[in-house]
Amino acid sequence: MTEGTQKRQLGVSRPALEIADLPTPEEVFKVPRIGTKELFKFAVGPSLIALGISIGSGEWLLGPQAVGQYGFVGVGWVILVSAILQTFYNVECSRYVIATGETPVVGWGRVPPGFLLWVPISVFLVIFAFIAGGWAASAGQGLYALVHGELAPSGAEEPRLWAIALLFLVFLITAAARRVSRALELANWVMVGAILVALLLINVFVVPFSQWWDAIVGFVTPAAPPAGITATQLGGLAGFTALASGLNWYVMGHYRDKGYGMGHRVGFIAGLRGERTEILASGVTFPDDERNAGMWKRWYRLLLVDMWGVFFVGAMLGMLLPTILMNRAVELSGERPTQENVPTFVASALGGEYGQGMFYGALVLGVLILFSTQLGIFEGMVRVVTDASHATSPRLRALIEGDPRRFYYPFMFFLMVVISIILHFALPISLVQWSANMSNLGALIYPFLLMYLNSRLPKVARPRWWHYLFLVLNFLFFGFFFVNFIADTFGEPLVTF
Repeated sequence: MTEGTQKRQLGVSRPALEIADLPTPEEVFKVPRIGTKELFKFAVGPSLIALGISIGSGEWLLGPQAVGQYGFVGVGWVILVSAILQTFYNVECSRYVIATGETPVVGWGRVPPGFLLWVPISVFLVIFAFIAGGWAASAGQGLYALVHGELAPSGAEEPRLWAIALLFLVFLITAAARRVSRALELANWVMVGAILVALLLINVFVVPFSQWWDAIVGFVTPAAPPAGITATQLGGLAGFTALASGLNWYVMGHYRDKGYGMGHRVGFIAGLRGERTEILASGVTFPDDERNAGMWKRWYRLLLVDMWGVFFVGAMLGMLLPTILMNRAVELSGERPTQENVPTFVASALGGEYGQGMFYGALVLGVLILFSTQLGIFEGMVRVVTDASHATSPRLRALIEGDPRRFYYPFMFFLMVVISIILHFALPISLVQWSANMSNLGALIYPFLLMYLNSRLPKVARPRWWHYLFLVLNFLFFGFFFVNFIADTFGEPLVTF
């Protein structure tokens, strides 16, 4: 950018970015200063939406199933490495959002050869990975057990009906909001907080200290995977530890709606109770000057607190606490979880040992965990398609008269119908493992797209060299598991244990 110009071209095939100063955090959050109270009351938020998704998929289903069957050693390090790599990846995705106000699905359209390739592919991958509805079906199983006081018989229809009802509840939550992202944040403050506190209390009550120590040691002990586990199972565990590996970007757009950095200049998706808002079709970035360099550093520090201080810590606790509880449940019951019963296995085992109160308490906890995932994934799919369509189609923008809600809510209802049909076709855990391994596919693509985009941001916002190294490690780690998944699906796996 040369002095005096009003736009900066970033990449290809998309309009140039407008130029404006970064807002101050105080301006965005309408407070006189950002102290500790203001940090958690106003600035922390997008990480909670991501954390609500993560705790239900990998942490409550795939992680406990793997540990319940094979123990901590040889499994735990996969969890730790995945969480670290994904948090680095999340920061890089969010870097672009904060610096431009564009959500990642829109930003991908700036990477050669352009939006006609990358935007449709990205929308397809997110829908293809998550539309199977395993998270919804698992929540339905837990709710059935909570209502009837017993596990659902194999092939029962009622759990699927409960899953559909919970999808409709997501629709109602977003419709009742003034600003959709804020409603999701508040819901996850309640749910994630209750989940972690309840898990901690139950674990303190029922799990011996020796098992806590075994789990912690298992996380940091490099060891070969245990005999009998498949690389496809490990790939599912890696993909859904923390969030969704290479597809994590589909949640990072909430930093725009939160108003982080240039997101404040671009707009947000309002709920039906909110006032009409418009989202700019193209982003806004800031000039390379001393004032904006200092402001960028402030926003970047807030991002690091949100991601490393809330998301990473919460994801590790969210994996540690359910896995040691599952390990204890296996010990108490003398059985191991299967794909059919893992959503309700802990409740059944604890109920047999500690009575019906513990049974129902564990079921409520499981439903809460799985619903937090359902809320984030379902809304995230709708959000990605809305952002992509709104940004790339002038005809659609004219049709909806600049109000993205006119696309967002009809598409959410349509997607609810489609998922309601699909979740009838397989066991919930099979569907979740499918989604997790499809998430790993994203790691073969998006780290390199991020390198392209972030290297062209204003100088102060560009990553340091070692950030690129972590993006390459994401490609190698998660990409291996996806390649193995394909080999296993259509022939022989690359490795066996």
